Amino acid sequence: MAARILPVMVLLAATACGDGLATPPDEPHSRARAILAARCVECHGADAVESNLRLDSRTGLLAGGDFGPVVVPGQSARSELIRRVATTNVEQRMPPDGERLSADEVAALAAWIETGVPWPGSVAGEAASDPRLDHWAWRPIVKPPVPDAEARFAALPGVEPDRNPIDRFIRATLAGKQLSPSPTADRPVLIRRLFFDLTGLPPAPEELEAFVADPDPQAYDRLVDRLLASPRYGERWARHWLDVVHYGDTHGYDKDQPRPNAWPYRDYVIRALNADKPYGRFVSEQVAGDVLWPGTRDGEEAIGFLAAGPWDLIGHREVPETKTDGKIARHLDRDDMVANTIGTFASVTVHCAQCHAHKFDPVTQDDYYALQAVFAALDRDDRRYATDHEVKRRSDALQARKAAAEARRRELQAAIGPRLAAVEQELAKAGSAAVGNTGPAYGYHAAISPVPLAEKWVQIDLGLERRIRDIVLRPCHDTFNGIGAGFGFPVRYRVEVSNDPAFGSGIATVAAFEATDVPNPGVAPQTLPAGTSGRYLRVTATKLAARKNDFIFALAEIEALTPEGENAARGRAVTSLDSIEAAPRWRRANVVDGEAPRAPGESRQRLEAERADLLTRAGAERSAEYGRVVAELEAVEAEQRSLPPLQVAYSVTAALRGGKPRPIHVLARGNVNAPTREMGPGTLGLVAALPARFHLPADHAEGDRRAALARWLVDPGNPLTWRSIVNRVWQYHFGRGLVATPSDFGRMGAAPTHPALLDWLAAEFRDGGGSLKALHRLIVTSATYRQSSAVRPDYAAVDGEATLLWRQHRRRLEAEAIRDAVLAAAGTLDLTMGGPGWQDFAIEHPQHSPHYRYDLADPEDRGTWRRGVYRFVVRSQTQPFMTCLDCADPSMRVEKRNESISAPQALALLNNGFMLVQSRRFAERLAREAGADPAAQVEQAFRLALGRSPDAEERAMLVELVVAHGLANACRTILNLNEFSFVD
Repeated sequence: MAARILPVMVLLAATACGDGLATPPDEPHSRARAILAARCVECHGADAVESNLRLDSRTGLLAGGDFGPVVVPGQSARSELIRRVATTNVEQRMPPDGERLSADEVAALAAWIETGVPWPGSVAGEAASDPRLDHWAWRPIVKPPVPDAEARFAALPGVEPDRNPIDRFIRATLAGKQLSPSPTADRPVLIRRLFFDLTGLPPAPEELEAFVADPDPQAYDRLVDRLLASPRYGERWARHWLDVVHYGDTHGYDKDQPRPNAWPYRDYVIRALNADKPYGRFVSEQVAGDVLWPGTRDGEEAIGFLAAGPWDLIGHREVPETKTDGKIARHLDRDDMVANTIGTFASVTVHCAQCHAHKFDPVTQDDYYALQAVFAALDRDDRRYATDHEVKRRSDALQARKAAAEARRRELQAAIGPRLAAVEQELAKAGSAAVGNTGPAYGYHAAISPVPLAEKWVQIDLGLERRIRDIVLRPCHDTFNGIGAGFGFPVRYRVEVSNDPAFGSGIATVAAFEATDVPNPGVAPQTLPAGTSGRYLRVTATKLAARKNDFIFALAEIEALTPEGENAARGRAVTSLDSIEAAPRWRRANVVDGEAPRAPGESRQRLEAERADLLTRAGAERSAEYGRVVAELEAVEAEQRSLPPLQVAYSVTAALRGGKPRPIHVLARGNVNAPTREMGPGTLGLVAALPARFHLPADHAEGDRRAALARWLVDPGNPLTWRSIVNRVWQYHFGRGLVATPSDFGRMGAAPTHPALLDWLAAEFRDGGGSLKALHRLIVTSATYRQSSAVRPDYAAVDGEATLLWRQHRRRLEAEAIRDAVLAAAGTLDLTMGGPGWQDFAIEHPQHSPHYRYDLADPEDRGTWRRGVYRFVVRSQTQPFMTCLDCADPSMRVEKRNESISAPQALALLNNGFMLVQSRRFAERLAREAGADPAAQVEQAFRLALGRSPDAEERAMLVELVVAHGLANACRTILNLNEFSFVD
C-alpha cells in the first residue's frame, strides 16, 4: 500500500535502538520538537501557515488545519502527522521537498506523541487527549435528578402546576432567568394543537365541542391516548421521519427514473410507529433487519432505509465499476448510506471526512472509510421476498436447485464449446417461434444509382484464411416509400470468396444469380452453402433494387459460418465500392455487427438446429446430461411459477456481488484514483465507551458488518442515538429542539438549551424500553407543552425566540398537513392506507429521462385525495403547490422544514387547481349539511375549517361574499386564512 502508518511498536523499537547513544528521558521529546522546527515550521509556522496549520506550538498541533488535527495525543497510529511523514506516497508525504524523514526521526515523533505531546510551558496536568473529545454530545448520558418544584409559579394566574418532570426542568431554568411560564392555552387551542401534532389532521367539530364541554380532569389524557392509538398517528410521524432520511419515489440525478417499489419502506415506517416498536428495534431493522430478523416482513422492508436517498442510475447501470465515473458513483452511493445512517440515528456529520479529517469534530478519515466498509458489499436494487415462511423456504430451496443446475450447465457449455452458451443466450432473446423482429434495422447502403444495371460490391476481410461452411445474407427492412422487408436487396448478384483482396485471381464462386431477376426475399435470410476457404468474402450486386425513381443496394448483415457454427465475419473490416455513411443507421460496419431483422420463427428454428448439432457432436453421454440439466431448470422454473408471487421492495442487496464486500481504501483527498491504506469495517471513535472497529471473523458474512453497526448504534453506552431521537421528537412538538441543530450534535452545532432535561429524557427513553408513544405522552401531557403561545413583550425582549420555553411556539402547518386539512374540511379525504403512492402528474418520455408534468394532472382525480404521506415523491421536479408551502426537498436530508410566509403561498392557496376543486367540494358539503341559508353555511364552514364560530363581523363579510360571488369563493377565502394554516 502506498501510504501506511508504521506500527507504534516498530517505531518505539527504532527509538530504543537509534544510534546506540544513551539519552536522558526528555531527550526524545526535545528531539521531536527539533525535527518539527527543522523540517516543518518553514511552511507551518509564524511566517507561512499553509493549509491553516501551525506546527510551532502545542495548540497549533492540537487544533490542526484545513484537514483537521494532525496529532491525537497518546495515539501515534491515529495521528495524521505520523502518516504523512512515514508514507511512501510522493503526493502525500511531508515534507514534500527534500529528503524524507528517516525511520529514526519518525520514531522520535511517534514516541513523543505516545507520551502525550509534552511541550515546554504547557499547563501541568494538561489532558493528553484530543480536546475535541471533551464535548457534551460524546459524553455518557448521566440521568440527572429532577429539580424541586417551583411553588411560586403555582400561584400565577392561569399557570397550572407541574404535571411531570419536564415542567420541573423547564421551570427551574426559567426561575434562574427571572422568567415564569405562560398560562395554559384554552381548550379549543389545546385539542387543535394535539390533533395536528399527533395525527396531522384537524379535530372534527363534534370532537372539539365534546372535549371543550367535558369537565373531567382526565379528558385531556384520555384524548392523548386515543390519538396515539389512531392509525393516523403513524402516518403523521412517518412524514417527519421520511424527511430526515430523504425518502423519494424516484432515483434523482439526470434520468430520475421512477422507483415503483420504494413504497414498502414508507409503509414499514408507518406500521412500525403505529405498533410503537421499541426504538432500538426500529433502528436495528433499518440498518440490518434482513440479517437480525431474516424472513420477516419488517426485516426485509426496513432496510429500504439504506436505499432511501438519490441514486445515480447512469453511473451504476451504464458505467462499469472499473471506470473513474463508475468508481465515483459507487463511492457517492456508499457516502449516502454512511451519511444517512450516522446523521439520522447519531446526529453527527461525517461527509467531509471522505477528503480529510473532520475540521471540527474528532472524526478521522479512518473512521469514515471504516463506515464505508460496512456497506461495501451493497448495491441498490429491487429485493424480492416472502412473508409466508413456507413460501420463502420453498423459494429459497428452488433458488438453490436453480443455482446448482445453472452452474452445471455452465460447466457443460464450457466443455462442449463456448458457442453453445452463445446459442442459449440467443435462444433466450429469440422468444416465441411466432414472433419475429421485422422492424427497421441498421445496415450497409451503397450509393444511389440512377440506373438499375450498375455494379456495386461490399467486401469483408476475415483476418486470415478461414474454412467457410455457409454464407448468410440478411436483407434489410426499411419503411422508406413503403418498401419494407427486403429493402435494397439486389435483384441480381453473385457471392465470391478469395485470398486476393482485389479478387483478380483464385476466386471461388459461392453463388451467382445473374441470369434472371431474384424475387424479393423479404427479411428471410438467404443461406448459401459455401464449402470453401478464403480470407475475403465479396457480395456483388449486378442489378440494383428499385427505391423511388432511383436504384440501390443494401444488406443488413453478412455472415460467414465456419464448420463449428462460428460467424467468422462478425466485427471484421469492411470495404466497398462506395457507401452511404450516415451513422448510426447506414454504414459499412453495420453489415458485420450482428444486428438484422428476423422473420417470424426464423431465429428460434435456426438456433435450435444449431444447438442440436452442437450437442450431437458433443457425444451422447454429455448431450444426455445437458438435457437433464436443462430439464431440471425447466422444472424449477415451473415450480417457481406455481408459488405465490414474491413481494418486491426497492432496497439494497449483496447478491449482485455474491455477498463479497468491495475492498475499501482511505482515499487521498477523496480521490477515487488515489487509494491508500485498506480499511476494515467500523464506526466513529468519538464514543469512548464503545470500540470503533468491528473485529469480525475472517469468514464473516456481509450482513455481520451491518449487524455490528446496528449494535453500536443502539448500545445503551452510545449517548448519540438516545439524545438524537428525543431531541427530534421534542422539535416536532415545540417547533425547535432542545438542540436547535437536530442532525448536527458536533462542535459547530448548537449547544442544548436545557442539557439536564435532554439527558433526563434520553435516559428515561433508553431505560424505559424506547417507547416513542410513551415519549410523546410525556411531552404533550406536560404543562410546558400546554402553555399558551401568546407573546409577552417584556419576556420577548429577554428571550425573543422563546428558547427557554416561557411560552409555546406558534407554528405553521406543514404542506401535507395543510393539504390534508383542506380535504378534511371539504369532506373528500380518502383515508385508505398503504400501497403505491398516488401520482398528481403525467409522465413524458418515461423510458429515457422522464419529465413529470404536474400541469397535466387532473385535480378532480379522486385517487389523489388520499393523505399527503402517500404522495409519489419526485426528486427532480418537485410538486409546485407543495414546494410553495415549504415541502421538504427529497434530494436532501431535511431535519427541519422552513416556515416561510410569502405572497406566492397566498396565491397558491387561492388559485391552485387543487384548491379550486376542493373549494367547490367544500361548498357542496356545506349546501348538504347547512341548507341554502348563507349565514348557516358560513357558520358550518367555520366549524369545519377552523373549529369555531365566526364573530359578527366575520359572519357579515362572508355572507356578503357568498351572495355576491358564490359559496365556493367564500370557501376559498376561509381556506386561505392564516388561522387555517397555523397550529394555533
